[in-house]
Amino acid sequence: MGIKTELLTGSTKAKDKKQIVKELAKGEIDILIGTHAIFQSGVDFDRLGLTIIDEQHRFGVHQRFSMLEKGGKEQLSPHQLIMTATPIPRTLAMTVYGSLETSVIDELPPGRNPVQTSSRPDSLRDKVIKRVEEVCLTGKRAYWVCTLIEDSEELEAQSAEELFKEISQSLPKLKVGLVHGRLKKDEKDSVIEKFRKGDIQLLVCTTVIEVGVDVPDATLMIIENPERLGLSQLHQLRGRVGRKANTESHCLLLYKEPLSGMAEERIKTMEMTNDGFQIAEKDLELRGAGDIYGIRQSGLMDLKIANPIRDSELLVEAQDEALELSRNETEFAETLVKRWIGNRVDYSES
Repeated sequence: MGIKTELLTGSTKAKDKKQIVKELAKGEIDILIGTHAIFQSGVDFDRLGLTIIDEQHRFGVHQRFSMLEKGGKEQLSPHQLIMTATPIPRTLAMTVYGSLETSVIDELPPGRNPVQTSSRPDSLRDKVIKRVEEVCLTGKRAYWVCTLIEDSEELEAQSAEELFKEISQSLPKLKVGLVHGRLKKDEKDSVIEKFRKGDIQLLVCTTVIEVGVDVPDATLMIIENPERLGLSQLHQLRGRVGRKANTESHCLLLYKEPLSGMAEERIKTMEMTNDGFQIAEKDLELRGAGDIYGIRQSGLMDLKIANPIRDSELLVEAQDEALELSRNETEFAETLVKRWIGNRVDYSES
């Protein structure tokens, strides 16, 4: 096709990176695919016209904003396409306010069924372990997700390493694997590949498997201490199961009592829906939208009276009024912008 494509990641060798950066600045690379390495200073484009950011919730506002400043020598303002299964509160609020245009894919691929989600207290752990064994012995595979790699004196949470030892001893009939962020890439890839082939039936892991892991035969996920995770991350993790057509999949949230009011709300939301936008709306309600013009991605907004969820029906009318003001009453519009943003950097387009 005559399109030159390159890959830039943190593990790219220094010599190769230097060559890629050189060709990029000259405009000799048409498409650059990469990780956080693309955000680094010194990685400059000749004429950047479009940036596509996948798994948007894994990037900070400043990182996304930095791509808008990499337009090259012609100082272009590149278009930006953001993709995510669960919009974080700030992004959802920007969508509601009209700062972003959205396209929504709200249906599952053909043949896929919604993941059935339920919750149980940690006191029922022995029954859960027994049920996992029964499922795996039928030929299916399961994830058991922990929020910690190793035991912590400060946090009361199940660690992946301890659980791996416990499960390996309790269920000798099962082939159990362990994956976490401290393993080398080759080690992680090897374990996940064995899990994919069925050589490992139960994968004990941390949230490192949140994205980029596709094992259609995995139909069960246990998430330890879900009260320590946000709705967006819980939904992303759950997306690792339910990937095989015409197959029922389950996600069990194994929580430690007592639950806080907010944790209970998050767990109820996960049990009630598989819809990413509904989950994001609940996250917006619980955590707040953050700072539309700043870098906080959650938290309460600087609003005295308005509520973006309660007053959602007024937002279209408000946006029309704002556009009318910007066209016909420029001076007044600038006064309002100054009132809200002041001398801060405006991140509202990031």
